[in-house]
Amino acid sequence: MHIQISTKYMEMLECFSSETRVKMIELLSDRSMSIKELAETLGLSSAIVTKHIQKMEDGGLIKTESLSGTRGSPKMCSLAIDSLTLQLRSSSMDNEIEKESKYTIEIPIGQYSNYAVKPTCGLASDTKILGLVDDPRYFSDPERMNAAHIWFGSGYVEYRIPNYLHAAQTAQQVEISLELCSEAPSYDENWPSDISFFINDIEVGVWTCPGDFGSKRGALTPAWWQLGTQNGLLKTLTIQETGTYLDGVKLSEVTVNDVGIKLGEDFRFRLASLETARHCGGISLFGKQFGNYKQDIVVHVFYKDRSRAN
Repeated sequence: MHIQISTKYMEMLECFSSETRVKMIELLSDRSMSIKELAETLGLSSAIVTKHIQKMEDGGLIKTESLSGTRGSPKMCSLAIDSLTLQLRSSSMDNEIEKESKYTIEIPIGQYSNYAVKPTCGLASDTKILGLVDDPRYFSDPERMNAAHIWFGSGYVEYRIPNYLHAAQTAQQVEISLELCSEAPSYDENWPSDISFFINDIEVGVWTCPGDFGSKRGALTPAWWQLGTQNGLLKTLTIQETGTYLDGVKLSEVTVNDVGIKLGEDFRFRLASLETARHCGGISLFGKQFGNYKQDIVVHVFYKDRSRAN
């Protein structure tokens, strides 16, 4: 996440003014924890921990979820973002983005429009494996729409993003947020994978994921799941007029004007683990019922509306 330092973000910035809250962030960077676990680890009462968590939730740093079906319904806490970039000096581009309009859509991870994958591979809903493991044919099965977890050793999946802009509107920034990691047989937390991001067949950047995470169960991962991979990292890809960024770090010089977002046409977002990459370590994707983050693929399209200037 990238923010301009201003009073607009005081709730978020104030979260870092307490050593206790910073310690909580350190603990939650490793795994999701309940209020009770945080209290016991920090030697504080649950009431005090709850107050700190509420402040960080209001500031957008923490998200919580009550686990149903268990005694007392414990509230699980996890980080709402993976990184935060603070900008001290504003730019004309930032001021323009601040004034823009946007639309937001969330695409289920099983709603891909095209694919080509090789084992290890498979799909799972929140209740079962979909089809057969390591059989790419099941990536065409209509039940894929229920997928909450997808994995493949090499290849790609591609999604169509609706373009709701009309003639007076121009895309200024596209922001795509999703939970993902590498894909190793079973799991291997030291398993780098070069994951390529494409918009309309144009590679906008490559990120090397450090591993396939399976040593600690994901906060949302179903109890029946025993195949290794548990959760991923929440990453935010941003394509704007100055280049492409991942969590605020520049990946490439490719801009939103380079990727060919055309009036009346969907645009395509592809995730690929290329066999030609230095680290062809596969991809694991997580939907809102798997992993650590209750979301699928969230897309924000920021745009300028010339009709408002008239």
